[in-house]
Amino acid sequence: MASKTVLDELKRTQILELLEQGKRIDGRALDEPREIVIEVNAIPKANGSAKVRLGDTEVLCGVKIQPDKPFPDVGDKGIFMCTAELLPLSHPTVETGPPQAPVIELARVVDRGIRESHMVDVSQLVIEKDKSVVGVFADIVVIDYDGNLFDACSYAATAALLTSKSPKWTMVDDKVTIVDGEESKLPTTTIPVSVTMGKIGNHIVVDPNGDEWDSMDARVTITTDSDGNICALQKGGSDGFTLDEMVQCGETSIRVGKQIREKLKAAQEGVQ
Repeated sequence: MASKTVLDELKRTQILELLEQGKRIDGRALDEPREIVIEVNAIPKANGSAKVRLGDTEVLCGVKIQPDKPFPDVGDKGIFMCTAELLPLSHPTVETGPPQAPVIELARVVDRGIRESHMVDVSQLVIEKDKSVVGVFADIVVIDYDGNLFDACSYAATAALLTSKSPKWTMVDDKVTIVDGEESKLPTTTIPVSVTMGKIGNHIVVDPNGDEWDSMDARVTITTDSDGNICALQKGGSDGFTLDEMVQCGETSIRVGKQIREKLKAAQEGVQ
């Protein structure tokens, strides 16, 4: 463990020296995300799916759509839920067993960004009010980890939802029955995009890779909708951000998010 700590400090020193020169360890600009590759319909039997590569981070999301009971206090709305899992093959430090706190946070951040943007119009996912609704479940699996799972998982879930097809159900004799041969696109209203920024020393970088992630003092993930409104924010790490830094991060999330949103639109249009 001691040698690992020394190596980490050496790596952080190298990253900081480069940042002082306005450079990053992988050659990107400070506000430049890694290359994004989106493959939709990656799981043929799912209602919707997408595989996303963000640099060397790779994740897979499958969407399952099925009848469900509504929550007691919102019988006029369907259900949306997101989960996440890291496979042991994704990184040497990942072990099997119950989800650890970082994985729980990952699922919640992705879920909140999509939910608070109102991307999925759950008011249209009602079979019969107070009796039966449609449940939309996005399950994310991390295949390869090299930093910034928040954004990779968010893009995969969003792309999978944008290209999902939902069967049609109806109530017959108080039972939910599928209408054969009828399906439709999932009702969506916007395209949320999260942008995660890491603070290393006094420098802020977009989409930290694995080495930068290990060297961060603080991080913030900001999700915007198609109108450029900030709809979710999550801060982490041991250090903080000044007011000016947070304003900078907000502006960056809107600008960079707009670029990434075009890639998600292209993936959606490619299956229409």
